[in-house]
Amino acid sequence: MLIPVIMAGGSGSRLWPMSRQHFPKQFLPLVDDSTMLQATLNRLDGLPLDKSITICNEEHRFIVAEQLRRTGELGSIILEPMGKNTAPAVALAALIALDTGDDPLLLVLAADHVIDDDDAFQKAITNAIVFAQKNKLVTFGVVPTSPHTGYGYIKQGSATGNAFAVDSFVEKPEFATAKHYVESQQYLWNSGMFLFKASCYLKQLERFQPEILLACQKSIANLEADLDFVRVDPIEFAKCPDNSIDYAVMEPLCAASDSDVIVMPLDAGWNDVGSWSSLLELSEKDQQGNHFCGDVIAENTQGCYVRAEHKLVATLGLEDLVIVDTPDALLVAHIDAVQDVKKIVDQLKLSRRSEATLHREVYRPWGKYDSIDSGERHQVKLITVKPGGKLSVQMHHHRAEHWIIVSGTALVTNGDKVMLLTENQSTYIPIGVKHALENPGKIPLELIEVQSGAYLGEDDIVRFEDIYGRVAKKNISGGEHS
Repeated sequence: MLIPVIMAGGSGSRLWPMSRQHFPKQFLPLVDDSTMLQATLNRLDGLPLDKSITICNEEHRFIVAEQLRRTGELGSIILEPMGKNTAPAVALAALIALDTGDDPLLLVLAADHVIDDDDAFQKAITNAIVFAQKNKLVTFGVVPTSPHTGYGYIKQGSATGNAFAVDSFVEKPEFATAKHYVESQQYLWNSGMFLFKASCYLKQLERFQPEILLACQKSIANLEADLDFVRVDPIEFAKCPDNSIDYAVMEPLCAASDSDVIVMPLDAGWNDVGSWSSLLELSEKDQQGNHFCGDVIAENTQGCYVRAEHKLVATLGLEDLVIVDTPDALLVAHIDAVQDVKKIVDQLKLSRRSEATLHREVYRPWGKYDSIDSGERHQVKLITVKPGGKLSVQMHHHRAEHWIIVSGTALVTNGDKVMLLTENQSTYIPIGVKHALENPGKIPLELIEVQSGAYLGEDDIVRFEDIYGRVAKKNISGGEHS
């Protein structure tokens, strides 16, 4: 049995402003029409797989579930109450996988990588299975194409079949050292992808980091099922040390006399899309080395990445720039400086600006909303409710709302009244009145919501009923509009 374990956490701050804390890069279609999470599963088609296990942050749960449904492969979704790095996350997956009574192979993959050659990738996995079945812990090392200073490296030891023993894991090097690594042909990029038996990983985790294993065991002692999700005990999981698989298991095991770590070379067009320059490398380019996405007019422009999905962007006399336009933020950066985009995000967080965490368009389990205008005492949103979607039964202490139906049919609860509203009809909801909104139709419901009042924060929501299980967590839910 081979179970894909998809690591779907992380904030992807180096791809701001497209990637943000509440909607990071793994959920975006950056390379083609599929999101990076969906592409991670799609490239496994044809392998003998069991249902996947996806591990994600609590705040991303509905995004993950919706995107996985569209692939036809929902599997199990483990919710981390807080990020604790890869070693605890995979421990949770391994413990839950062992509960089936089998000892499956776990294929640990990141949800935000790009691989061009699916056939070569699947061949490497098939080759690695042979070693994993013999109780080896396999890591995939990418055949380097350049002296990259942004990746860790794996030094190959003695050959064993079509793989190698691991001599050592090496931290991100300076350029001269990276150049030496590549020229020696003894080093591979550390991809952060693994294959091993669940029991083998837990055995080594107990050996080198027993406190991690104990905390994870206590975290799943009383698992809680919530819709499509598996919730672990947040109090016990908070006690777990923060550590990666490399530091917790792989490196100390390599240093031991009985090392069972194998590296499988991978030459499949791998890229971790860690910056806008990486995305430019991946993208098709014109004769001037540009990649344009959206409505772009360029004159005398070379080596630029321009993403203009919301308005016309015109460039003139530019070289080696990244320009990314979103409805509420615009990034203009030199291609050599894009690794520092995270510094902009840090400034936004220090200033408590919403652009660090939220897009203007925000996804919810029932659909989405777009904050199209705001002022001191008003806010205007375009709300889209998918068929069958239902916002929670709720009320607000500080704001009144006007709803104007643009398209579709709305089933509205407004105090004691329940009514059907269609295109061009509207209703007014005073402060303090219990209300609800549902789409009973077959097409998306769109409406304009005009909020007015002294306080318009997302935390002014008191929920009474909610089909998505949010009332059970807490009645006052900040940042969870309707």
